[in-house]
Formats: sequence, structure tokens, C-alpha cells
Amino acid sequence: MIRIRKAKDSDFNDIWEIFHQVVKRGDTFAFDPKASKEDCSTLWMSPPVHTYVAEIQNKILGTYILRKNQPGLGAHVANAAYMVHPEARGQGIGKAMGSHSIKRARKLGFSAIQFNFVVSTNLVALQLWFKLGFKIVGTVPKAFHHTNLGLVDVYVMHRFV
Repeated sequence: MIRIRKAKDSDFNDIWEIFHQVVKRGDTFAFDPKASKEDCSTLWMSPPVHTYVAEIQNKILGTYILRKNQPGLGAHVANAAYMVHPEARGQGIGKAMGSHSIKRARKLGFSAIQFNFVVSTNLVALQLWFKLGFKIVGTVPKAFHHTNLGLVDVYVMHRFV
């Protein structure tokens, strides 16, 4: 059973392990593959970011964040990022976190979630986001430098909560 809860400071080492394992591959996130633990802490744990973890049998295997996509007049739309430990893929953790984030976004007062940077070659993520009701609302040509494939497109995705 997957349990999703608000992250605590004491969860950071597990979050860092997931972040590091995912980002170092250079195939799904624009974060620097050489990002430090401090960089991760700033991105993932600093207010006003809402950070969550997904656990199976009390082991943290996934994490996601929710935050305002834009300040001021754009603050009603959330932005989110999700990571699952590579060794835990295929267990429904991403889907559970995606569903949880939609409900949390609504409870936090957001009217929608927008992903600004979904790498077009990340087919597993795209399939999941489509299942959860997200739509591609824009394409940014060759905006991501994929470690293995070179320059690839990025999608902007959106759904109302």
C-alpha cells in the first residue's frame, strides 16, 4: 500500500537520494545532473514549496512538490514536480502521487496545475499525465538537452483541479 504524507525535515536524506538518482541521468529534468544536496534542499524543501513523500512499508520511494506557478495574478495555478526512485518504478507510485497532488492542489486553493517542462521523450510520464486528465497546451521546440538524444521538445501541460 502506498502512503503519501507531508514531508518532514528528517525525510530529506531519502528525498535527496531520489532526486540525485533521477536527476543525474539527464533524461527527464532540466535540473543540473551535478546538482548538489544543497541545491536539492533549496528546490525541494524551502518554503513556500509544499513537499510530499510516498512510502511503501515505511520506505520513502517517491516525492513531489506543489508551489505557485507564478506570483501575484498567476498564483491561482500550481506547478508540480514528481520523482520516483528508479528502483521503485512500475509500482503505481507516480500515479498515486499525481492523484494526491490534484486533490492537495484543490485543498490549497489552486484552480489548476500546470507543468512547464515535460520532456517529450518521457513517454511514461506523458502517458500518466494524459490518464490523469492533463493536456498538452504548448510545445517548446528543442528546449531540453537530453543526455543521450540531444535537443528534444518540451511540452507545457495543464489541467483544472
